[in-house]
Amino acid sequence: MVRRAEKLDFPVSQVRRYLEPGPIVMVSSALDDRCNIMTMGWHTVMEFTPSLIGCVIAGGNCSFEPIRESRECVINLPTTALTDIVAGVGNTTGAEVDNFEKFGLAARPVLRVKAPLIAECHANFECRLADDGLVDKYNFFIFEVVTAHVS
Repeated sequence: MVRRAEKLDFPVSQVRRYLEPGPIVMVSSALDDRCNIMTMGWHTVMEFTPSLIGCVIAGGNCSFEPIRESRECVINLPTTALTDIVAGVGNTTGAEVDNFEKFGLAARPVLRVKAPLIAECHANFECRLADDGLVDKYNFFIFEVVTAHVS
């Protein structure tokens, strides 16, 4: 059983401490009543204040359109206790299954975006799309972390 630690508010200007040198993360999204999770292996801190994170989300990924349309997501930092789940999510498409249900993860509402956080993750960063200028050409999203929660 994975422990769900209480989340405390955390300064968004310091989220780079959890993202560098680039851990595997799980990105949760929501559009209408449909939520999804995808595993992401590459992202980059682009700026500290405001806290900007860049990443590529493949156009064929079922999270692409919901994130593009809603212009928001939550970047969730799993612990090593979730390694098998992270791999499982990465090898499963949300187009066919509910990844929250399939992997027994708890979706929790957050403060400033509609996408849920993953309660079992160590840190959760609520993000809004800051710049979509490279999405059409490269599927490159630039998000601003607007709220951060860390155990």
